[in-house]
Amino acid sequence: MNHVRQTLAPGVYLVATPLGAARDITLRALDILASADMLAAEDTRSLRKLLDIHAVPLGDRPLLAYHDHNGDKMRPKILAALAEGKSVAYASEAGTPMVADPGFDLARAAIAEGHGLISAPGPSAVIAALTLSGLPTDRFLFAGFLPNTASARKSALRALAETPATLAFYESPKRVAAMLRDAAAVLGGERRAALCRELTKKFEEVMRGTLAELAEEIAANPRKGEMVVLIDRAGERSVNLSDVERSLEVTMRDMSVRDAADKVSHDLGMKRREVYQIALRLGGGGTDGAGKDRE
Repeated sequence: MNHVRQTLAPGVYLVATPLGAARDITLRALDILASADMLAAEDTRSLRKLLDIHAVPLGDRPLLAYHDHNGDKMRPKILAALAEGKSVAYASEAGTPMVADPGFDLARAAIAEGHGLISAPGPSAVIAALTLSGLPTDRFLFAGFLPNTASARKSALRALAETPATLAFYESPKRVAAMLRDAAAVLGGERRAALCRELTKKFEEVMRGTLAELAEEIAANPRKGEMVVLIDRAGERSVNLSDVERSLEVTMRDMSVRDAADKVSHDLGMKRREVYQIALRLGGGGTDGAGKDRE
């Protein structure tokens, strides 16, 4: 395929690259890679291979490595090129830049200096895994990589335990068994989960089950490759009426019925309308015609 070089407006172009299958790249991404005055990549070897596969000539254009270990050194060079009115295409090693990616500091610096930031969207491991997981997709939280140590990892999981959304994590094959074990211990072994690995590659695999089942399987049969772990949201909490009433009685000492209902429903993970009705009963009234609480 011939890629006609175009004149790009100055700015940083965030180019999403394939997770595995090279043909997943978009035509627009290829046009940008063929046209940018400067290329930067988390892994220049991966980008060179991608350019070769799609017959995109690099020519005499500079190709800079930009990653966590050299960002402070390379950012000034890229910002200088932007100041000269040049276009810079930045590509992550795989997936979408800025998502668990060193490009964040580059993008923030470009914005701070008034340069354009343009997205060429495409593959994303977390989105691909979410669509394959079989878990709810109406609301999800991407939490990146969990801490390395067991104690810090468990603390992070406890902080996310009641999040009303599907949880998504990136994980390494060396740590995934420990991560699943800790997740089962903290969140409950019965909670539904999925492990997606090597997405769009030859050995792509999606494992679905409970956290306890996945932890047991991975401990017995370790897997290799890039991994995304998804965990279902917590189920509805069972709260005794007496607990609700006690919380409302304490809260309504300092708040209106409406505000107390908002706070208690949030704290206990209950529907606001249900808590509000209990609060009205405890408060001995309802609302006036203007909707103001009668206290």
